[in-house]
Amino acid sequence: MSQMNRRRALQLLAALGTSGLAAGCGSDSGGTAAGSGNPIKIGLIVPGKGANKAIGEEITNGFQLFLSLNDQRLGGHPVTVVSAEEGENAKSGQAAVDRLLKEGVLALTGVVSSAVMLGIRDSVEQARVPLIGSNASPTSLQSVVYIWRTSYVLDEPGRALGQYLHETLPATSRIAIIAPDSPSSRDVIGGFRKGYEVNGRRIADEPILTTDDPTPGKGTYVDAIGRALAPGRRPDVIFCHYAGPAAVQFVKQVYDEGYRGRIYAPGFLTEGTVLTDLESEDATIEKYGIETALNYSADLNNTANRVFASAYRKTYHASPTTYAMASYDAAQVLDKAIRLVGGDPTPQQVNLALGKIGQVDSPRGPWQFNQPRTPQQKWYLRRVQHDGQLLSNVVINELATLG
Repeated sequence: MSQMNRRRALQLLAALGTSGLAAGCGSDSGGTAAGSGNPIKIGLIVPGKGANKAIGEEITNGFQLFLSLNDQRLGGHPVTVVSAEEGENAKSGQAAVDRLLKEGVLALTGVVSSAVMLGIRDSVEQARVPLIGSNASPTSLQSVVYIWRTSYVLDEPGRALGQYLHETLPATSRIAIIAPDSPSSRDVIGGFRKGYEVNGRRIADEPILTTDDPTPGKGTYVDAIGRALAPGRRPDVIFCHYAGPAAVQFVKQVYDEGYRGRIYAPGFLTEGTVLTDLESEDATIEKYGIETALNYSADLNNTANRVFASAYRKTYHASPTTYAMASYDAAQVLDKAIRLVGGDPTPQQVNLALGKIGQVDSPRGPWQFNQPRTPQQKWYLRRVQHDGQLLSNVVINELATLG
């Protein structure tokens, strides 16, 4: 344990006293006075339309699954979840926050878009109502008191992969970076460079940033891929950052254009329904390979994940994603914090208690909040390969602990 982590642990123990040892998982029946608490409201900010709709659905599913496994309660209090449309920008996100605050919510959760998260930052801090974000976590979101995240900081998957490729690729390897022209991509690419460009290593070619709309059936990435594969700069590996429909189109087109090297990416590239939509590319993917870094895989072998993944598949007839898992954990940390407060909690009391919950027994493996209010957690290397009849993200190695 590092000196900083040891000091943090001692601070938490001092703040908790012996009660921290009894604050196990949210479903403990021992509990506190909160076991017969008054009803509470939690505000859920998610997109119900647009490119991020599928992620919004998985975040909703993860939060609701925790409630269904815990008698629809958090910290012993009956819960009403009030949903609000996130939209795609600061204005729509602000409208969602305003409506939920008028509803008298005890806490907020969700938020998919980094633009929305940055746009609502000040209003959440001024309202002094905790937001446990379950996806968006841009690197520029710093010095917050009431905003916590159960996902990751957006540069971390790139850092984990950058470190891995620095250790495993020959120094002469050529890497092409292709990603959308967006703030989130810049975070991811910055993390990748930070992990890879050490001890004299450098990535020779500048990133190729795409702005095309990934409409199914169109060759939206052909020009960018053509630049990456041009004579004289043809790469040994590609590092990219896409998700959802854009990921499907990119992978199909990069193989159609003749690329036959390995593809590396943050795990969003192959989350959700992407692998199902890439069914026609099964043989090509398995032969040449896609490897991704993420903080979760549905096949992780631990007790918490066996419970979570089994219940998720039974309830929603699909494998859980990192988005669903992070939202499940958002409910779990709220449960622990509200239980610590006891009685009739206020938003400010819950926010204080979030800093005292200690280690979380998560489907991703155990983690805890660090000083910037994000998880200190393991990152896994996942390879796309058949697991039975289906393409799956199979964990092949642990990459790093970050946070």
